[in-house]
Amino acid sequence: MFWLVHLVFYGTLYGSFEDKYRQTFSEELMYLPGKLVFTYFTLYFLLPRFLLIGRYGMFILWFVTSSLLVGLWQRYIAYEVHYPMYYPQWLNDPFIHFGKIIKMVVGIYPITFTAVTIKLLKHWYTNQKAQQILKEEKLQAELKFLKTQIHPHFLFNTLNNLYALTLKKSERAPDMVLKLSELIDYMLYECSGDAVSLEKEIKFIQNYIDIEKMRYGDKLDVDLRVTGDIQERAIAPLIILPFVENCFKHGASESLVQSWVKIRIDVQPATIIVKVENSKAENGHGRKEGIGIQNVTRRLDLLFPDRYTLKIANEAATFLVVLTVHDTASLREKINSAA
Repeated sequence: MFWLVHLVFYGTLYGSFEDKYRQTFSEELMYLPGKLVFTYFTLYFLLPRFLLIGRYGMFILWFVTSSLLVGLWQRYIAYEVHYPMYYPQWLNDPFIHFGKIIKMVVGIYPITFTAVTIKLLKHWYTNQKAQQILKEEKLQAELKFLKTQIHPHFLFNTLNNLYALTLKKSERAPDMVLKLSELIDYMLYECSGDAVSLEKEIKFIQNYIDIEKMRYGDKLDVDLRVTGDIQERAIAPLIILPFVENCFKHGASESLVQSWVKIRIDVQPATIIVKVENSKAENGHGRKEGIGIQNVTRRLDLLFPDRYTLKIANEAATFLVVLTVHDTASLREKINSAA
């Protein structure tokens, strides 16, 4: 198609000067083999072996040498075929005529440079696309790694809760085992993608809270409230869990008296706001940012770049986390496409 367009364009252009279309098409066909050889030699030998790998000196040397050789070939075609057929008076000039050979070379360059430009643009596009795919694969691998860190961290704390109940020979231990099995089932089969339904994520959080209530009993007061329409809404899996988990780890577990946890999930048309607040023991240990918070922050950076805010307020008697995620529609699309 490329060479057909070339023939039609130049044959029509030059033929229109004196209405000699048949002659100009014939002339273009005579010189076409030399243009073909030089163009493909440049595209598939000189570019990959020299230009694309930075060997510019060798590229220029080969390019100039091959240009002169093709110029000699085109001069031969002119002297043996073109001139005898249409311009016999030009045969009076010697065959080796440097100026005319250079003219033949220059006549090849426009079509060769056009082909090279197309090839370089294609190479650039392919390279950019490959880099984008590699970048996305790297991000996906990092996200999966972060989630694998969440699972053992969460399970370790939950198994500690179960162990505490078994030591007490509590009748609530079987219920905890059942709740734990539901949590594990959710993490293994629902959290494999980048998004889950918000309704399932809230149910998961509720099951986790139920386990913590079994452990602490009347010592712990948990208030979970959800406002707005959670139907057809999505969120990143296990993105809320580290904040809720830390409420019990650094709140109830360190308090010898009554402790409380408040969780608010406000679902708005284009935004999801999560507020997690807990009481702190008067003589509790200083709270440091653990691996859970670090991981969830990194996941937020990857999943919602410039589309979330995370505020943490460490007060004397309370600890508050406010997570605001904007534009979660893309997550809903991921769930639909997976389904």
